[in-house]
Amino acid sequence: MMQNIKYWLSEHPTVVNFRWNNAQSWGSTWSFLFAAISTYVVAATFLHVFLNLVLPRNRRIPLGPIPAIHSLAITLISVVIFVGILLSTAAEIRETSWSWRRTHTTAFQWLLCFPLGTRPSGRVFFWSYVFYLSRFLHLLRTFFSILKHRKLTFFQLFNQSMLICMSFLWLEFSQSFQVVAILLTTLLYSVVYGYRFWTAIGLPSACFPFVVNCQVVLLVCNLICHFGVLLLHVLKGGCNGIGAWTFNSVLNAVILLLFMNFYVKMYLRNKKIGDDASSAAEQSNGGQMNLKDKDS
Repeated sequence: MMQNIKYWLSEHPTVVNFRWNNAQSWGSTWSFLFAAISTYVVAATFLHVFLNLVLPRNRRIPLGPIPAIHSLAITLISVVIFVGILLSTAAEIRETSWSWRRTHTTAFQWLLCFPLGTRPSGRVFFWSYVFYLSRFLHLLRTFFSILKHRKLTFFQLFNQSMLICMSFLWLEFSQSFQVVAILLTTLLYSVVYGYRFWTAIGLPSACFPFVVNCQVVLLVCNLICHFGVLLLHVLKGGCNGIGAWTFNSVLNAVILLLFMNFYVKMYLRNKKIGDDASSAAEQSNGGQMNLKDKDS
């Protein structure tokens, strides 16, 4: 069975002979990227405004099992991408490591820093392309949030749009670091969306903000890896796609700042709710004691 999995995910001709170009890869043009992001932003904004006009603010639209099915689908897709790129990376290292000897490059260095002149073709870039396509499935969560919670934020629109843009840049410029980024991201998505499916079907949730904490871990890991890419770029004489990596780093920094702002606000709000609950409990206990004093 393991041999079949290895063949289909890393040795199949479709995977091995993949080429990122306008003729063979759907969604590989700049015009498609801009049109897709624009359509997403306009559609989400229109739906949010339309619902606010025709329905009361607190009226929520039930979605039934759709969010749970969506979470399960992303969990399975993320697992497949993670296993696929892991097997493909091992195959690429096994087949090309002989060419690294003259530059004294290790497998770990290759994961963070592609050699100059790397083209977007082969196993690893096939799974990068699948990851790029899977990003469009994530956009549905924005519409679920609008329908179920009647909520739309700038962070949602910006985060989803920029993640699609970054996935596109990985392929367009054969950007370094993408293998590690995809491994970390799909691993986290497998856990996070598995947890969302778990809670969506009525099973107990964690006693702490599980999803938010996982996202913080991912952002910190990405930040550490970005420093590694920069260090290798300086020491090894250049990494492929460093211009796209720079743009990617700026976007990651903006997303990190927006996310930390959201995280701090959520923490302060939860702390305030906890303090209010404690005060109410103390007042209630005090009232009961006063009643007992009066009775005595």
